[in-house]
Amino acid sequence: MISKHVSMQEGIRSVTAMRLGVENKPGDNQLEAMKLIAEKIFEPLREWVGGPIKINSFFRSVTLNNAIGGSSNSQHCKGQAMDIDDTYGNKSNKEMFEYIKANLDYDQMIWEFGTKDNPAWIHVSYVSTQKNRRKCLEASRVGNTTRYKEIC
Repeated sequence: MISKHVSMQEGIRSVTAMRLGVENKPGDNQLEAMKLIAEKIFEPLREWVGGPIKINSFFRSVTLNNAIGGSSNSQHCKGQAMDIDDTYGNKSNKEMFEYIKANLDYDQMIWEFGTKDNPAWIHVSYVSTQKNRRKCLEASRVGNTTRYKEIC
């Protein structure tokens, strides 16, 4: 287990990795980073939400990240980022975004696509209390390009 409510299977699950036969296994440093973000972000958020939260993406090997067209400096590859989505109806993605922003220490949060009222999902990262930037961005598509705008 990565944390009380996050299994290793959830942390490394990727349909793309399975389809392509790509190994998606964290090293020791990446696993420690995964445990840290689970402790500092996921578990307090889940307690506040009062139920499960879907993890769309957590750890990504460099090979997997390249296969999906992820950023070359993706924090997912370091085990420092997760994409979450409240598909269970306990709280909206907007409510979770606002809760993290107001109550938890984080490095970066991205309001991923969706609408002005609710993101499609939330990207959140955690590095350390000394290095977290508390940076908020909004992702939008312009043609085939993703654009990021700082929102806090």
